[in-house]
Amino acid sequence: MSIPLTRLGGRALHSGDNDDVEREYDRLRDAARAEAAKRNSCFERSKQAYNSGDGAGAKELSNQGKMHDRKMDELNQQAADYIFRENNAPGKVQGDQIDLHGLFVEEAERILEQRIRADQARGQTHLHAIVGKGNHSTGHVQKIKPKVEELCRELGLRYTTEDNAGRIYINLQGGEPIPPPQQHHGGGGGGGGQHGYPGGQQQQQQPHHGGQHGGQQQHHGGQNQQQDEIAQLVEKALPRILRKLEKACCVVM
Repeated sequence: MSIPLTRLGGRALHSGDNDDVEREYDRLRDAARAEAAKRNSCFERSKQAYNSGDGAGAKELSNQGKMHDRKMDELNQQAADYIFRENNAPGKVQGDQIDLHGLFVEEAERILEQRIRADQARGQTHLHAIVGKGNHSTGHVQKIKPKVEELCRELGLRYTTEDNAGRIYINLQGGEPIPPPQQHHGGGGGGGGQHGYPGGQQQQQQPHHGGQHGGQQQHHGGQNQQQDEIAQLVEKALPRILRKLEKACCVVM
């Protein structure tokens, strides 16, 4: 049997639990793996037939292997299209997001590149790619993320990992990749608080505390300036005061 391609996550369906969807997805992937096993068997027997001098048998087995290979590709394509539609259905992701859960690495790269080029043609400025955190992968290693980053570099696009490590922000216009903090984007396993800020109220209060701190600095700055002005006035007036004191002393004596 061939080594199965790596896909993202333990469950292919990212948003919500739907056993029917999972079963259909697994059925398609299992059927593809079965075709891969038949393909490998045909190619191995074709090689043996060729080595034994049976050229006609080798050619026939090779053709059968190619047929199983095409069926494998068709089934994997069906599985990829099926789970992608489910994970990216209206209401599950926002218009500037793409969810790559359930896809093999090669499939995710192909679909993401198509989406990037389509969004650029429409004048979109950015895209949030949901790549997963690797929680369900062997060794908790992210499989999709490195490929997404590689694709961005090949396309000359700048990107950054968002606060939610399972999501990448891609600037489609070539500028600095700065995600808008005032918006909350679902997916990737991250939670949001009030007004879409991660962490909710605490994050919302940061500008307020920042204002207080800035106000205190401004207040202290005003005090320092006032003290400097007083010192300058004292410095100017001090000679006159000393001269008057000297005259007064002379009169008394």
